[in-house]
Amino acid sequence: MIRTRAFLLSFVFFAFSFDIVFGQTTSSATNCVLKSNTTCEECLKNVSCLWCISSQKCIEYPVKSILPSHSVCPLSEARWGVCWLNFQTLIITISVIAGVIIIAIFVCCFCCCKCENIGSKRSDERMERQGHLRKFRQEERKAEMRQRHEEMRMKYGLEKDNPYSRFENS
Repeated sequence: MIRTRAFLLSFVFFAFSFDIVFGQTTSSATNCVLKSNTTCEECLKNVSCLWCISSQKCIEYPVKSILPSHSVCPLSEARWGVCWLNFQTLIITISVIAGVIIIAIFVCCFCCCKCENIGSKRSDERMERQGHLRKFRQEERKAEMRQRHEEMRMKYGLEKDNPYSRFENS
């Protein structure tokens, strides 16, 4: 159930990201170029635009290469999405968050597997205790039967010194 939810959330996230990156039309390239020499806020109103602080240019985000090359704009100078966060910090932050999420998923899976094993150990211990209890009761019943048989032998005079000797009718 948890794995299904995690898969569904990741699928929605990637579908949304794919739609944002590839959903813009070719007219956005001209919009980005037109917004050069303006402000960062004006440029980044269009999601497909990338603002370079050093050159004060608004360029179309290079979708074919996931990260913009250094010749287009250095990562520390590039802004995408928000003006106050450089692209390099954005990439590092997203990577750290993704790593933490992946580690959390592995820890949860490990804990769930461990909890299942603990549950089976508990049931094994319970079954073992019940087995010992049954064995103890059975031994008690055997002892009672032996005692009753001895009492019957004594009552009817069938006592003998050697329990392995044959009974003889006198």
